[in-house]
Formats: sequence, C-alpha cells, structure tokens
Amino acid sequence: MTDLSQIREHMEIIGADGVHLGTVDRVEGDRIKMTKADSGSHGDHHHFIPGGLVSGVENNQVRLSASGASAALLEEEKDGAPLADKRS
Repeated sequence: MTDLSQIREHMEIIGADGVHLGTVDRVEGDRIKMTKADSGSHGDHHHFIPGGLVSGVENNQVRLSASGASAALLEEEKDGAPLADKRS
C-alpha cells in the first residue's frame, strides 16, 4: 500500500484509467474521505475510498489501482459499509 501520509486536502482522486472519481477532504485512518460534493445523490455526507486502492500519489493526484467505474463501486459509507449495497 502507498504511504497515505503523502495525500493532502484537495488532491484529485483518479482511477487507473485517468477518470476523475473525487477530491480528497482528508485521510482518516486507512481510508480517504472524499468531499461531500463528490458524493452524488448522497451529497449530505462524505464517502470514503479504501487506502488499499491507492497505487500512487504525484502531481496533486491520487491514482487508484482500479478504474474509475470499479473504484466507485468500492466506495464506503462512514461506518465502513459498502456504498454499492445502497445503490438501486
């Protein structure tokens, strides 16, 4: 896993395919908390990306090991529950 201490507020989160997934609010433990604006229809609260998906950090971007679409399916709620289970 990449050193998450390199990740800073407002960095862009992109999938392995270069697709924008979100923007970093902050790192909490071993997860990246995304800004509320990147939470789609769940805009009243934050979503999280598991830190294990991070493949690298450079040029103000956090690159994930999964494509943007795949990483979106792996987003989590604050309690760690998979967001994909809540989508219709």
